[in-house]
Amino acid sequence: MKQDVQNQQTKRGNPYVGFLWVILIVLLLNGLIFPKLSRQKIISTDYGSFIEKVDSGRVKDVMIKSSQIFFTAVDKNGETNTFQTGETNDPQLVERLLDADSPNENGKIAFNQIVPEENSPILNFLLMWILPGLIFYIIWRQTSKTIQSRMGTGGNFMSFGNSGAKIYADADIKTTFADVAGQEEAKETLKEIVDFLHNPKKYTEIGASLPKGALLVGPPGTGKTLIARAVAGEAKVPFFAISGSEFVQMFVGMGAAKVRDLFKQAGEKAPCIIFIDEIDAIGKKREGTFSGNDEREQTLNQLLTEMDGFDGRKGVVILAATNRPESLDKALLRPGRFDRRIQMDLPDLEGRKAILNVHLKKVKHDSINLDIVARATSGSSGAELANIVNEAALRAVRMGRTRVTTSDLEESVETVIAGAQRKGKVISADEKKVIAYHEIGHALVAAMQTHSAPVHKITIIPRTSGALGYTMQVDSGEQVLQSKEDLFNRIVTLTGGRAAEEIVCNTVTTGASNDIEQATKLARAMVTRFGMSDKYDMMGLETVNNAYLGNNDTSLACSSDTAADIDREVLSLIKNAHDKAKSIISENMKVMHEAASFLIEKETITGKEFMDIVHCCTAKTDLNLKSATKLFSVLLASKR
Repeated sequence: MKQDVQNQQTKRGNPYVGFLWVILIVLLLNGLIFPKLSRQKIISTDYGSFIEKVDSGRVKDVMIKSSQIFFTAVDKNGETNTFQTGETNDPQLVERLLDADSPNENGKIAFNQIVPEENSPILNFLLMWILPGLIFYIIWRQTSKTIQSRMGTGGNFMSFGNSGAKIYADADIKTTFADVAGQEEAKETLKEIVDFLHNPKKYTEIGASLPKGALLVGPPGTGKTLIARAVAGEAKVPFFAISGSEFVQMFVGMGAAKVRDLFKQAGEKAPCIIFIDEIDAIGKKREGTFSGNDEREQTLNQLLTEMDGFDGRKGVVILAATNRPESLDKALLRPGRFDRRIQMDLPDLEGRKAILNVHLKKVKHDSINLDIVARATSGSSGAELANIVNEAALRAVRMGRTRVTTSDLEESVETVIAGAQRKGKVISADEKKVIAYHEIGHALVAAMQTHSAPVHKITIIPRTSGALGYTMQVDSGEQVLQSKEDLFNRIVTLTGGRAAEEIVCNTVTTGASNDIEQATKLARAMVTRFGMSDKYDMMGLETVNNAYLGNNDTSLACSSDTAADIDREVLSLIKNAHDKAKSIISENMKVMHEAASFLIEKETITGKEFMDIVHCCTAKTDLNLKSATKLFSVLLASKR
C-alpha cells in the first residue's frame, strides 16, 4: 500500500492552461528580451554628428530607408559601429557623400540596400519562437517534478483543479488511540470503523455497510483532528487530510473540481480515510438570500453528490470536524452521508488526569499530584492542558531544575489563566491594602457559605493579563449540575471584593470590573436560560449561538418590554447577592483584618493558611484578639 501511494500517477489539470502560459512567456521574450539579443547594436545619433563623420572620412557605408539614415563609421579607436539618424531636407547630401573620403579600399562611401542589423528569417524564427519555448518547457518540467515530490499528490503548479489533499502513507501516521486521552466514548465509537477496515468480511457477510461519514463535533482543542489521525494510524490506511477553506476558490467551479479530484484519489486508494477539517467553511446552510458568489454552494452540491456516489463497502470513510454544527446544511447531516455524530466534549476530572499523563510522558518529572492539577483546570481542553505541561517544563528550566514538579504545574495553570507574574510593577501601600482587602473579601465570603468551592490560593501579585490579584477556588470533585443556590452563592462571592472595599476602605475602585462582568452574565443566565426566576418560571428568554465557541454570543427571544423587565430581575439578583456579601463581611471583621495583614506581608497565601486564620477567629472558644494575633505571628514565622 505504501509503495502504491508513493508511486501514484501524476494528476494533471486543464492542458490548455499550460499552452496559454507558453504563449504568454514567448510573447514577453520576443517583445522585451530577444530583440536586444538577436540584433546588432545600433547607436542613435544626430544629423550633425553624421555630417561631421562624413567630412572627417570615417564613414564606410550609408543606407537611406523610410526617412532614416543608417551608416557604419570607424571611431578614433578603430572600432566600427552602426549608427542611426533621421533624414533631413539636405539637397547636397548625395553630392557630399560622393565627394567624401572613406576607410574603404577604394576610398569611397558604399551605398547598401539591406540594413546591417537584420538576421536571416530562419535565425529570427529559431531565436524568437523555438528557443524561448524550449527554455520554458524545460523549466516547467523541472518545477513540476520538484513540486510533485514535495506535495506527494502528483500535482503540478498549473493544475488549478487538483484537490491539494495531503496523502499520508500508513508508515507516516504514527498516532494511535493510545495518544488520545479523555475521549473514551468517541474512541469506542470509532473503533468499530477501524475494525471494519481491518475485517470487512465479517460485516459484509451479514449485509452491513461501513458508515459513509462521521462528524466530529466539539469545542476547539478537544482533539478532533488528533482522533481522526488516530483512526488512520490504527487502521493503517492512507489518510487524506484537507481543510474546508481549501475548497473555497476565487473562480467558480474550482472548489467543485477539488472535491471531484479528492474523491477520485480516495477511490483509487481504498480502503482509506478522508478527513475534512472545519467543514462548516463549505457546508453552511443554503439560504434563499442573494449571494454574490455561489462558489461555496456549488462546492457543497458537489460534495453531496460525491458522498452519494461512492460505495461504502469499498472502505472509504469520511471524517469531518466542526465546532459549529448548527450552521451545517441539513442535506449534509442526513443518514447516508454523515451517518454518525460523535461528540467531543471538554474532558471531565478523570479525563484531564489521563490527558496530563499522556503529555507528562514527554517531559522529565518527579512524582506529580495529578488530582490537584486536574481539579484546578476544570473546563480546560486537551490543547490547553498540553500547553500547561509545556509551560511547566519551561518554568523548570528557568528555575534551574532538570525535572518538572507539582509546583511548576500549579504555577503554569495560573500563567495560562491569568498571565505571568509582574513582580516589578510598583504599587503604592494604600493601593496594596485595598487590593488585599478586596481579595480577602472574595475568600471570606466563599469560606462562610455552603455550596461554594474551597479557597485554594490568594495572591496580590499582579499578572500580565491586567489582574492586580486573584482568589483561586478549586472544587473538591467534578460538579456536573449546579443548583440555584450554587449559582447565587457564586454571585455573592463575586460581589465580596467590592463589599470589602465599601465596608473596610470606605471606597469603591475599578478593581471589581471583571467581577461585575461575570456576576451580571451569571445572573442574566439564571433568569433567561436556566429558568431560576420566580417571575418567568421555565420560560426560555434567550438562545445561545455557537455553543461550542463560548456562550457569550446570545440573542434574546422576547419583546422589548420583557427585555426591560429582565434587566430589573437581574439587578434584583445582584443586589441581593451584594447585600449578603456585605452582611458576611460585617460579621467577620476580625477575620478580614487578620487575613489582610497576613496577605499584605506575604503577598501570596494558601487556602489552608487562610482557613487557619478563619478557624482561629471564629472558634467557639471565643479566642480573644491577643490569641488571634499570636497565631498570626506564628504563621508569619513559619512562612519566613
